[in-house]
Amino acid sequence: MPKYYTCEEVAEIFGIKTLTVWDWIRRKKLPAIKIGRDYRITETDLKNFEDERRTV
Repeated sequence: MPKYYTCEEVAEIFGIKTLTVWDWIRRKKLPAIKIGRDYRITETDLKNFEDERRTV
């Protein structure tokens, strides 16, 4: 079973505001699953998001 993060948890991990995470989801930069009014981000999607933005 994959681990899921809330937008608030992702914001805390990156040290940003929750609104920024919502914006990433809305702009399709960060894949998420919508459950009711909330979003969940899988650990795999979060890792892929990080890897795509890694600098050399």
